[in-house]
Amino acid sequence: MTIQPLADTNLFKPIQVGRYKLQNRVVLAPLTRFRNDVDQAPTELAVEYYGQRSAKAGTLLVTEATLVSAAAGGYDSAPGVWSGKQVAQWSKVFSKVHENKSFIFVQLWHLGRASKPDALKARGLSYVSASASYISDEDKQLAEKVGNELRELTIDEIKQTVKDYAQAAANSIKAGADGVEIHGANGYLLDQFIQAISNKRTDQYGGSVENRVRFVLEVVDAVVAEVGADRTGIRLSPWGVFGGMGGAEYNPEETFGYLLEQLEKRAQEGKKLAYVHLVEPRTGALLAEVELVEGDNGFAYEKWSGPIIRAGAYHVDYDLILRDVGQDDRTLLAFGRSFIANPDLPERLEQGWELTEYNRNTFYSPGPGGYTDYPTHK
Repeated sequence: MTIQPLADTNLFKPIQVGRYKLQNRVVLAPLTRFRNDVDQAPTELAVEYYGQRSAKAGTLLVTEATLVSAAAGGYDSAPGVWSGKQVAQWSKVFSKVHENKSFIFVQLWHLGRASKPDALKARGLSYVSASASYISDEDKQLAEKVGNELRELTIDEIKQTVKDYAQAAANSIKAGADGVEIHGANGYLLDQFIQAISNKRTDQYGGSVENRVRFVLEVVDAVVAEVGADRTGIRLSPWGVFGGMGGAEYNPEETFGYLLEQLEKRAQEGKKLAYVHLVEPRTGALLAEVELVEGDNGFAYEKWSGPIIRAGAYHVDYDLILRDVGQDDRTLLAFGRSFIANPDLPERLEQGWELTEYNRNTFYSPGPGGYTDYPTHK
């Protein structure tokens, strides 16, 4: 795809994000790639991959979703940031990004019920969520078959998980990351607490909107206390239906409006997050075969006064890029699939160079194919 040069648009206007001055608003979206080693540590390929995509100075990258603890998930090839080896390997990635004078935040992740009960069972780990509410009958049947049925986190486990997020944030900064992004989107653990469809609790973490967002706010406060608000971002998907989220009675603006109000309250008290990262409604289903929810993230600008990263199929719509990045001066745009296939995407967008088409078949395959072998324009 060939587009017009965007050099003279807001996409290439500098912006302050937390403690960092970015030179453009093209953000590498967090993209699970499953190329990590058996110890769930990034490899030398990851160093090359992130290095390629940070080549234009002043660009912000968000890492692939990174597990905060061994208990946070059962994906063998997903990275973690709890062990010494993982921290050491991430340090190489961050050093490479900094050589290019760009910035990188680690996305902190807990799968909750989106994990696999059999993989957890093999590790001696429990299958947990906000409640014992499965995504699908298939998940329930598998959990029963392997003897690792879904259960709700206990209060003590919630408190420990909050500590896990804070420790993972500290480990990320120790490794050299510029900041962390709390993954509160796409049907993973924090989203499972936020949304009523997956949260059936009757204690202080369930029921009312105030109770359902309590956990994520505790995580935010713990991470901010550990690394600073200006090195902390959060990702949310108000209209998302991936992972069994949403539901007929769901009111995103009420639920996430309250959450954003609480983040804004903290901002007014001197603890303003670096950014809020929103998944757009048009991509809320991700790869799920479901009908997209009609919605608009515009309400977030009324609730939250800081920078907002918007993520959602910008690779296919030039007019959409111009509309969203120009609509409000606080806006950045996250690119996923097009950044996979175009390691020099910021420069291509700036100059109007043709974009290479991505190959979906190699998104998660092992090795360099579809990972580090996409060409630059020159």
